[in-house]
Amino acid sequence: MPLYQRVYALVKQIPAGKVATYGQIARMVGGCSARMVGYAMSALRDGRDMEVPWQRVINAQGRISLHGIGSAEQRFRLEDEGVVFDQNDRVDFDLYGWMP
Repeated sequence: MPLYQRVYALVKQIPAGKVATYGQIARMVGGCSARMVGYAMSALRDGRDMEVPWQRVINAQGRISLHGIGSAEQRFRLEDEGVVFDQNDRVDFDLYGWMP
């Protein structure tokens, strides 16, 4: 199975209200880096974003990585799922981190 498909299959398993990091997904998929997972998430702008919950993948600091207008959309989607950001715009992994 191609790398992006493996990444998407794993991200689809993250439940609503939970988040994972790019690095976490990379380690679980194997054979790729956090940056490659980021590229895979960016490639979803072709309409597949409805089937892959890309918004649930954030950086290791618990923040949304800046990527233009998509950053606001990502935060909106996460908050809509019940994810809370602190005063420093971070997500608490103890509360919202996905541990499969």
